Amino acid sequence: MNPLIPWPWACAWLGVLIVAVASGGCGRSAPPGPPPGGPGGPGGLPPEVGILTLQRHAVALTTELPGRAAAYRIAEVRPQVGGIIKERLFQEGALIHSGQVLYQIDPSVYQSTYNSAQAALNRSRATFERARLKAERYANLLKAKAISQEDFDDAEAALKEAAAGVAVDEAQLARARIDLEYTRVTAPIGGRIGRSSVTQGALVTANQELALATIQQLDPIYVDLTQSSAQLLRLRRALEDGRLKRPEGDQPRVTLVLEDGSDYPLAGRLAFSEVSVDPSTGAVTLRAIVPNPDHVLLPGMFVRARVEEGTRPEAILVPQRAVQRDRRGRPYALVLNAAGLVEQRLLEIDRALDSDWLVDAGLEAGDRLILDGLQKVRPGDKAQPVVLDQPLTTEH
Repeated sequence: MNPLIPWPWACAWLGVLIVAVASGGCGRSAPPGPPPGGPGGPGGLPPEVGILTLQRHAVALTTELPGRAAAYRIAEVRPQVGGIIKERLFQEGALIHSGQVLYQIDPSVYQSTYNSAQAALNRSRATFERARLKAERYANLLKAKAISQEDFDDAEAALKEAAAGVAVDEAQLARARIDLEYTRVTAPIGGRIGRSSVTQGALVTANQELALATIQQLDPIYVDLTQSSAQLLRLRRALEDGRLKRPEGDQPRVTLVLEDGSDYPLAGRLAFSEVSVDPSTGAVTLRAIVPNPDHVLLPGMFVRARVEEGTRPEAILVPQRAVQRDRRGRPYALVLNAAGLVEQRLLEIDRALDSDWLVDAGLEAGDRLILDGLQKVRPGDKAQPVVLDQPLTTEH
C-alpha cells in the first residue's frame, strides 16, 4: 500500500475497480448453443440430400487397345532371271497396278535361246511327220505281206520316238518363252512401291537375296492390336453368361485414334484373333481391317483402337462423384432407403465410362443414390431427399 494514499480512499478505489470488471464480464455474448429442437437444423429437421433414382440402361461397351498399322499385302520384287538392268519403268513412291512392268532386263540372250528352241521344235515336228508317213505305208505293206513284222515294228517305234522328241522340244520352247518373259519384271500386286535398290546397268541374278523394290497394298490396311489374356477371358465370360450381347455373325466394329489424338474418320471390322498367347507378354494379337483410300494410315504407324465388345442390356451407371472409398480402398456409395435412413453399399465396379462408373454389384434399379450432401450425413442418419435431374449416358 502506498503510504501517500489514505486508507479510506484506497478502499473506495478498490470497490470502483471491482464493479467495473464485473460489469464488463456480464456484457460479453455467450457462445451459441445448439439450436432449439435438437441437432439437424431448426425444429430438429434432418439434413437435405440430393438423390438420383437409379435405372437400368442398354449400354454399348468398347475397349481401347494399342495397335500398329500393317500393310494388307507386301510383295518383294526379285528377278527370276539374271542379266543387266536396261531400264527402270516406274517412279519411286508411286501407285502401281498388278502386272505393270517395273524393270527391263537385257533380253538378247533369252531371245536367242527362244529362237533356238523354236527351230529345234520345227525340226522334231518334221521328223515326226516323216516317221508318221512311213508308219502308215508300212502298215499297208504289212497287210499285203510285202514287209516283215519286224520292219513294221521298227517304223512304229521310230514314230513314237519322234513324238517324244516333239514333246521335249515343246517343253524347251515353253521354258525359253518363260525366261524371255521374265526379262520384263512385273508387279505381282497393286499398291504403293518404295525405293528401288538398283539402277540402270546393274547386274542382277535369279532369285537374289536383295529385293529390287517392295510393293505394299495400303487400301484396305491391317491394324494389329494387343489385348491381355485376362481381358479376353473376362469378355468371353460376359458373353457366355449374358451380361454382354453381340449380334450373331457380326464382326465387332473398330474405330481408330491417330497419334496426334485426332479420330480417324473410317471405321473397320475385327478380322480375327490369334489362337495362342504370347508367353513373354501374356497378350493376344487381334487383327482389324480398316479402309484406307487416302493412305492416311501407313505401315508401322501407332494407333489406339476402340473395339466394340457388345451391348450390356441392363447396365447400372453411377456418377463418379457419388462413389467414395473406405480405408481399405473399397468403393462404396450412400443410398437413402425407404425409411429415410442412409445406407452404405460396397460396390463392384467394372470400368469407368466417361463421367460414370459401370457397377456390377452393390446397387439395383430403384435405389435412391445420394449425390449431393454427402458430407452432411453418415450411415444410419436420417435425411430428407431432394430429387435431382441427372441424365446418364447410354453409349460408351
